[in-house]
Amino acid sequence: MERTEELAALRAALEAGPPVHLGGVLGSGKSRLARRLPVADAVDLAGLRAGEAGSRVRAALAAGSGGSGGGLLLVDSVDDPGQAEAVAAALEDPRTGTGGGPRSRRPVLLVGRLPLRAVAGWADRPLTALTLGPARAAAVETQVRASGVEDPEAVALAVRLAGGNPLLAQLAARTLLAGTPADAPGAVADAMTEEVLLRLDRERPAAASGSGRRRHALRLLATVRAGDERLLSGGPDLFSALAGLSLVRRERLGLAVREPFRTLFELAYQWRRPQHHEGLRARAADYRRALLTERRDPQERARLVEQGLFLSGDPTLRGSLFPPAEESAAIGPAAIGPARAGETEDIGRLMRGWAVRGGFDVRRCERITGRWLDAAGPAAFRLARDRDGRPVGLAALLPVAQGTQAGIEPLLQQHATGLLDGAGDHSGGLFLGAAYAADPVAHAQILRDILGQAVLAGHLVVSTASPDYQTLLRALSFRPHGGIRDDVYRCGRRPEVYSHDFDPAGLPAWMRTLGPGGGPAGRVGGDAPGTPDSPGVPDAPGAVAWALARIRDPRALARSPLVARPGLGTAQALRDWLDNAVLELALADAPADAEAGAILRAYYLSGRPRTHHQAAREVHVSRATYFRRLRRGLALLAERLPGVL
Repeated sequence: MERTEELAALRAALEAGPPVHLGGVLGSGKSRLARRLPVADAVDLAGLRAGEAGSRVRAALAAGSGGSGGGLLLVDSVDDPGQAEAVAAALEDPRTGTGGGPRSRRPVLLVGRLPLRAVAGWADRPLTALTLGPARAAAVETQVRASGVEDPEAVALAVRLAGGNPLLAQLAARTLLAGTPADAPGAVADAMTEEVLLRLDRERPAAASGSGRRRHALRLLATVRAGDERLLSGGPDLFSALAGLSLVRRERLGLAVREPFRTLFELAYQWRRPQHHEGLRARAADYRRALLTERRDPQERARLVEQGLFLSGDPTLRGSLFPPAEESAAIGPAAIGPARAGETEDIGRLMRGWAVRGGFDVRRCERITGRWLDAAGPAAFRLARDRDGRPVGLAALLPVAQGTQAGIEPLLQQHATGLLDGAGDHSGGLFLGAAYAADPVAHAQILRDILGQAVLAGHLVVSTASPDYQTLLRALSFRPHGGIRDDVYRCGRRPEVYSHDFDPAGLPAWMRTLGPGGGPAGRVGGDAPGTPDSPGVPDAPGAVAWALARIRDPRALARSPLVARPGLGTAQALRDWLDNAVLELALADAPADAEAGAILRAYYLSGRPRTHHQAAREVHVSRATYFRRLRRGLALLAERLPGVL
């Protein structure tokens, strides 16, 4: 597999003088790339203890100072912190190392999975660090075809499962050539994980029983995407053992398996234990919802919402928001933040790319971009930047306030009055007008960032003419308000308007409408599947809320699981039942029930787009009371569903 640019960078770094560390995840091709250099001496530390590793490096340095003429020393498989410390000590040894004298001029290349700067003994040493990222999809496809895989479906599967990793591409090709069918991706992934897990065992050797528990815990962790010690339920020792693996990173909500290995492990677990996989996701989703009710930090709530979206398992959400890659082979990891004053040209360039991809009239889009810049300046945009800081994607995300209405109203038109009520108030939220990145991984990161910003702001209004975005918004249970009057982008499609409240009190209920039916909140280390909330109707209150939000959309209502109930066999029958049930609740004798019915009418059935904040003001209750009554109303309707006792 060609790595021409990376090889040139490696040669230049070695010529500069200090030792060079070539890092990257397991199977990224580090050793293969290093051995394309003129290596004089090589030491492989795989499986060696720290003391032995240091001795081998000292011996190689001493031998190289004579016989090999001081050429390049390659120290491979520096994958353990103890090994890394021992190598640092060997290089500092004045008798054999690079700490001083003529031997200090010898080039040294260290190859391993660890970020070497994070290891004791390396923080203050001269070191040039390079990281080998994922290979491009075209290069992976060439590798797979060269292995002998010819069937297009099999090639496509191998490229997808590899995620830019040459080792995974090799394992996928080998598995497919051995006869595992391409229409069974879980079976292919399961065979691939065996070699990956064997290599991980060499990083942290353990007894056979401990290795088995760790392997199973890795599959569980991959399925839930991120897990704390309570969620994984294996105890502190197992949690620490997982944290020490190179494929596992620490993040805000616990440990997470790096992509594309996460996708691989989850597919394998789903194939081996499909029922357990579903139950695990359900219990993890319920646990995250429980945390949402407790957390006060907005940033943590945003992360919990992201986790909840992942755990929903919805193919639209998974495909749009969670690709099996953490960074793009073309642009590296994307950093997302507010646009700066000098980046208006980049904003214009990216908005033109957005217009071309959407089939929009470019000049019309330029005028709309100008309105957004006039309304809020560059701060109206959030930019994704590549490894060199170059903008490669954006989101037009304007605060809904008095000064921005002129830029927002043309995209809302007849819906503006209801959705912009209270503009200038802190509760105004955000308006999304565009999201774009040519690279799919960066695009998914932008979409997740938009949702995170919406959770922080409390409300999001969207106007989009993109069918793909409209599908995504429906999958997210955004409230549809219908199309606007004009085809503002001259593309043959009128933008449609959607909105959603991200009030903290309502987040758990929203997550429940999206997620799988779950059992009790808590640990996910066991295998028992979750249980539904109501007999025959998984998460009935959530299903009612989902249907109410789409009560004027017959096509969406037809997809509701409630149409399977006796007497609710069509979208129209379901709509009629919901209308009548809400009216009966609003006329109930019990004051709390009547208040719940009035809230359901105000938010879902008024005929005007409203936020939760506006509905609470209309019925004259506090926000806390509003959400209690809202949940009560949905639960009461769920109890009255036909066929539910």
